[in-house]
Amino acid sequence: MRQGRTLRLAAVTALAALAATACGGGDGGSDDDRPSASAGGGSAGTGLTLPSLKGEKLEVAAVWTGPEQANFTKVLKEFEKRTGATVTFVPAQDPIVNFLGTKIAGGSPPDVAMLPQVGAIRQAAAQKWLKPLGPEAKAQLAAHYGKGWQDLGAVDGTPYGVYFKAANKSLVWYNSAAFDNAGASEPKTWKDLISTAETISASGVTPVSVGGADGWTLTDWFENVYLSQAGPEKYDRLARHELKWTDPSVARALTTLAELFGKPSLLAGGTNGALQTEFPVSVTQTFTGGDQPNAAMVFEGDFSAVNIAATGAKIGTDAKVFPFPAVGGGPAPVVTGGDAAVALKDGKGAQALLTFLASPEAARIWAAEGGFLSPNKSLDKAAYPNDVQRTIATALIGAGDDFRFDMSDQMPQSFGGTPGKGEWKVLQDFLKNPKDVAGAQAALEAEAAKAYKD
Repeated sequence: MRQGRTLRLAAVTALAALAATACGGGDGGSDDDRPSASAGGGSAGTGLTLPSLKGEKLEVAAVWTGPEQANFTKVLKEFEKRTGATVTFVPAQDPIVNFLGTKIAGGSPPDVAMLPQVGAIRQAAAQKWLKPLGPEAKAQLAAHYGKGWQDLGAVDGTPYGVYFKAANKSLVWYNSAAFDNAGASEPKTWKDLISTAETISASGVTPVSVGGADGWTLTDWFENVYLSQAGPEKYDRLARHELKWTDPSVARALTTLAELFGKPSLLAGGTNGALQTEFPVSVTQTFTGGDQPNAAMVFEGDFSAVNIAATGAKIGTDAKVFPFPAVGGGPAPVVTGGDAAVALKDGKGAQALLTFLASPEAARIWAAEGGFLSPNKSLDKAAYPNDVQRTIATALIGAGDDFRFDMSDQMPQSFGGTPGKGEWKVLQDFLKNPKDVAGAQAALEAEAAKAYKD
């Protein structure tokens, strides 16, 4: 499927339930309630069988670090236990396609890699680096995934990728004590968001944390505003570069963003501070300091839960969440992303790991740890550690095939997925100078035209 997707939940009601659950007091995630990796659930009776791989050594490359790497390693340890293989996690640099290209040129590609962009799958397939899914992996995929997620891992009809990890990238997490002290409520529209930010600022707390040092967070800001304001048709056309970045719809979205980015007093650390703040810190600084944190709210996906938990804040009580607000009269947007496992080597080891990752058994292990969302429809929602994450997961699966994918992740990686270049760099420059909407548009179009031509 050439166009990725952005989760357009037929159930805005599910997201409303998300906010209601988050405000309901308990998070449903006490240690007593937390299911273990071996708990029963959707995996029962799936008939998953894996071959003996005793003596085989596999390498898996991913850009994950910190808690994500640690939790994925738990999944790999279970695979080792079931097969007898030895699996080594290989830390990869971003963009991972460049990292893999170097490994392949040196004759030492990993057996499996986790690709975080649809565009990266297409690029790797075009380079003939990828091995098609074997029959066992395809059977697991057919049994447990909707057609939309299957199509995202395919190129020209050939299935290569298993989307193991998904993300709802349209959530705003907030410090409930800071909101309560300011008398602030959850905003439903962009106009309300700016008003809420001003209210919180007047209470003595900086309202918004922005992880501008990581350009991908800025693409997510843009995509949510653009999808809601311009609509899905233009979103798809811009994603395919059938619509130029100089289009008036892009100007409207950037002008809307400037209503927030153009007020440094609303950003933790001001403009310079935002540009020096990496994503993990943007989250943790929102939930440390009690009712006087560095910021009262932070926009990003469900995976922020891991960073929130690291602060000791309790999701559902200390840390609550609301859907990204509607912009310009459009519906509230919901953008999804994901990481797909692909094989770069022939052999039963790589295919067995892809088969395992396509099963609910593998998804359940990480789900129990939090900060994870699976597109696997057979995963028992009880595997998630709290009601907030269960509601997010239910909404994702409930969307069926009616969704779209993160825009920047669909584009050539040189434009939409490279630190310090392309869209990431231009939007960082825009954060520095949000008055220059026309200049940002021109720069975006120049970078996009070059990337699509290449």
